[in-house]
Amino acid sequence: MSRAEKHAASQPLGQLLAHGAQVLAASAIENPRREARLLLAYALGKSPEQMLAASPRDDVPAEPFLSYLARRAAHEPMAFITRSKGFWTLDLAVSPATLIPRGDSETVLACLLDYCPDVQAALSVLDMGTGTGCLLLAALAEYQKAWGIGVDINPEAAILAAHNAKRCGMAQRAFFLAGRWDDALKGQRFDVLLSNPPYIPTSDLAELMPEVRLHEPLTALDGGEDGMEAYRFLCGRLPDLLSPQGVAIFEIGIHQSRDLRHVAAEHGLEIVEIRPDLGGVPRAAVLRVRTDAIT
Repeated sequence: MSRAEKHAASQPLGQLLAHGAQVLAASAIENPRREARLLLAYALGKSPEQMLAASPRDDVPAEPFLSYLARRAAHEPMAFITRSKGFWTLDLAVSPATLIPRGDSETVLACLLDYCPDVQAALSVLDMGTGTGCLLLAALAEYQKAWGIGVDINPEAAILAAHNAKRCGMAQRAFFLAGRWDDALKGQRFDVLLSNPPYIPTSDLAELMPEVRLHEPLTALDGGEDGMEAYRFLCGRLPDLLSPQGVAIFEIGIHQSRDLRHVAAEHGLEIVEIRPDLGGVPRAAVLRVRTDAIT
């Protein structure tokens, strides 16, 4: 990027868009023109629809678009640049302290609605490894009489999730704790337990796309040697955390269905369903405590 480009006060919109697409394409960013358009829309404070209606000959400020462009060309995720991400029906703040919510995780919510169809139920919900709070807050958006607790080992994540609860008008029903799993929850039982835990085998982390490997917290991704470390812990705790008719729904990684079935069986749990995401990848596991395992 030349000095003249950096300091240009304004340029034609079409010229900036073409330049942005060229820069992103050279950095192997997928859909470079679309990404450039989204960045330019954010820089100008416009919606994508307004961008489509604008004339390519209109002069617009070159900054901060050029700064955002440089960040995206370095594979910084779009959501970290715009500081927000849509999930389910919500618009959530994001930060490098947490994973960016992904559409695949919405499979967890689809399962919840099927297994707890009464949206008027006053459910108690626990979200383990809450991150942005996306799973808990999306659940509370559907169940208006429900309340819940989200737990994350990273205090910055818990603070961000609490901010998102306020942002979504749920601060009176969603509470967030910083701690290791259920250390602060002894003796409490919940109707629903949701979790998108770390599930990527440690040896696979180096192969992740740069947007993830270089910018998202690896502690929220690293599932140990075989990717199952968090599931072993959670399955061991489910009998003490779920109410007698409670349901747990975990997001899982590819090829983990069989291993999770073995772990669940060892802890007196039944896997009721493993549901694929829209891409056909097994993504959400629905578990209950077997009645013959309840003491």
